[in-house]
Amino acid sequence: MSKLFSRPSDAEFEHFLSTPLDALLAEHQAIDPSQKFLALFQRSAAEVPAYREFLAARQINPSEITTPEAFRQLPLMGKADYMRAYPLPERCLGGSLRHSDRVAVSSGSTGQPTFWPRSASYELDVAVRFEQVFRDSFRTHERSTLAVVCFALGNWVGGLFTTSCCWHLARKGYPLMVATPGNNKAEIFRVVRELAPHFEQTVLLGYPPFVKDVIDAGIAEGINWADYQPKLVFAGEVFSEEWRGLIGQRIGSSSPCFDSASLYGTADGGVLGNETPLSIAIRRWLAHHPDAARSLFGESRLPTLVQYDPASRFFEMHEGTLVVSGENSVPLLRYHIADKGGILTYDQIWSFLSEHGVRSLAELGLPEDFQPRNLPFVYVFGRADFTVSYYGANIYPENVTVGLEQPDIMAWVSGKFVLETQETEDGDKILHIAVELLPEVAADESMARAIAESIREQLLRLNSEFANYTPAERQTPQISLRAFADPRYFPTGVKHRYTRG
Repeated sequence: MSKLFSRPSDAEFEHFLSTPLDALLAEHQAIDPSQKFLALFQRSAAEVPAYREFLAARQINPSEITTPEAFRQLPLMGKADYMRAYPLPERCLGGSLRHSDRVAVSSGSTGQPTFWPRSASYELDVAVRFEQVFRDSFRTHERSTLAVVCFALGNWVGGLFTTSCCWHLARKGYPLMVATPGNNKAEIFRVVRELAPHFEQTVLLGYPPFVKDVIDAGIAEGINWADYQPKLVFAGEVFSEEWRGLIGQRIGSSSPCFDSASLYGTADGGVLGNETPLSIAIRRWLAHHPDAARSLFGESRLPTLVQYDPASRFFEMHEGTLVVSGENSVPLLRYHIADKGGILTYDQIWSFLSEHGVRSLAELGLPEDFQPRNLPFVYVFGRADFTVSYYGANIYPENVTVGLEQPDIMAWVSGKFVLETQETEDGDKILHIAVELLPEVAADESMARAIAESIREQLLRLNSEFANYTPAERQTPQISLRAFADPRYFPTGVKHRYTRG
């Protein structure tokens, strides 16, 4: 049927290991993604029992799906109506788990955890995303590198998936050693102190808040991060460019577009896209031009902006949310990942920048000789609509985050907060924000006033609805300062939510 989707083999591993990144991406650009994923559809309709039943229940005849246009009319598959509706083996190619050799578990933030089997060979597309970061941003092919995996190790997708992809790069010939302390700070510091002096650079890979904790705690323990030429790889959360800048200062970074990168990934689809020096430079420009950002993204908050390979993960949009197709042990065909966001072609984003006066890479803060990858962009705000409505304005957690990430305030707070509206005895609404303090920081009124004013300033700057809808006398939020790990707002051991209804 289609050689594009024959089972990965040792030859494909060898092809990945022996083929330079430029050549791999050139091969992918020669593929028509629409035809590739049409072929995956036909194979899945024939070989995946659950998908065959899913189509039959909707009276779809696979033999009639022969064009990209027909493919785009196929029903979306989701967790509720597909992943949880059929037994796990029936969702796999061949109706069996025997071709899978590892499994990841989704976080459960949207409900019951879901198991995602895969084989090591399906990691190759994801390893290319890591290779883009390690080569294009960190120049790892030229510098001996210690990669310290700070994601939690276990069934969660982050730690072991990251480790495996880094091992693939080391096997490919990159001068890369992979250390796996997981999210144990004492072990991370032991690794850094013992091994980092022997390498030209050290890469920390983890969730943004935890990487920040590692950096701050390391400084408190006498680690001078700048000695190790650190680089950072993030995943899992949207963060502001102010936050990137502050973290960069603490590690001695002088090149923000090349010293860090965020991955857009999911347990079900692996890494779907990655920040590049170009996408970071564009995002940093947009952070300083909030009106342009609102025009481009349609909201008063800045999403994660990454580039992706459409021959690896094929994105579509559905009612302002993202749909993705990709090959895996459980094939994804128009899978509704329910992340709010959108897609932009390479030409679209450059046309937009040109309309706003940006004509060159230098105007974005990149070297003139930098060669960007001609890949499309996907932007993602995160899952469902975690906004708070206040005087008709949608207040986003991302807006509040920027207010807390100002240099003086970061010395007091952990970065966690809970945003909610409350009603006074007189029936007036107030915007209340519970803010978690760092351990051993004592609350005082001047601190609360400074935080409230900082958040108000950023809301006015970033959120046009807030600036125009909210009466001036109601624009300053009420701040309650909470001790670290306060059980009411910041209990330990559970996934934190930044808003309350």
